[in-house]
Amino acid sequence: MAMKTFRPITPSRRHMTVDPKDDVTQNTPEKSLTKGLHRKTGRNSYGRITSRFRGGGSKKSYRTIDFKRDKVNVPGTVETIEYDPNRTCRIALVVYKDGERRYILAPVGLVVGDTIVSGPEAEIKVGNALPLQQIPVGTVIHNIEMNPGQGGSIARGAGAFAQIMGKEAGQAVLKMPSGELRMIRSVCYATVGQVGNLEHENTVIGKAGRYRWMGFKPRNRAVAMNPVDHPMGGGEGRSKSGAHPQSPTGVKAKGFKTRNKKKLSSKYIIRRKKEKGSGGIQ
Repeated sequence: MAMKTFRPITPSRRHMTVDPKDDVTQNTPEKSLTKGLHRKTGRNSYGRITSRFRGGGSKKSYRTIDFKRDKVNVPGTVETIEYDPNRTCRIALVVYKDGERRYILAPVGLVVGDTIVSGPEAEIKVGNALPLQQIPVGTVIHNIEMNPGQGGSIARGAGAFAQIMGKEAGQAVLKMPSGELRMIRSVCYATVGQVGNLEHENTVIGKAGRYRWMGFKPRNRAVAMNPVDHPMGGGEGRSKSGAHPQSPTGVKAKGFKTRNKKKLSSKYIIRRKKEKGSGGIQ
């Protein structure tokens, strides 16, 4: 699936690319699996802005995705492949043998009419979900649980995948998309295959207005602000005031490690993504 390009009749059209959605088989979502999406425009539960320069954007409804894949040993048939405005990958509408419908992330190679199933006895096939202990070493997987029954939270974006590198003492060693080696309990579920819509990374926004449709507002430079608004603001001309680059709350922007050194999950990380020779998955 190639990205759609345009004749350069305007400067913004010259480099813009658009997803043609050739693989989408239905444009309207399943109504029973959608709900209204309340946008807080970058604010926390207290109403304070924690993510700046957000707001506006196109209105969209949320599609409820089955990340847990807890419909064990019940086969389902892929009914449609759909576009989801809330994520970069495609979603697949699956109708199970008992009549229930659920959305799942659509991996590469999954097409309408395919049959998928979840459970320890499932076949090693694209779209099937199994515990890590049942998946062979070297298999490409996505939608990986960090805790049993929690639902997949790793490798869910377009083109993302992890790889099983080994198993030992009830733990599976996974190589993440970032190159990080991490141990996860073997009873956690994962889905076989790579997340679809691989061409998403080739999207070129092309113009500022299209970024506004996505809910992003213009970003103001910190050095152009007043001291009351940002630690890097103030001064005559383009002065950085000798201050280290930092956020409005004073968190250093370069070289400052923000991960808690006492975090319990650190013991499961075998190799950090930034260590020499890590790289991406080969």
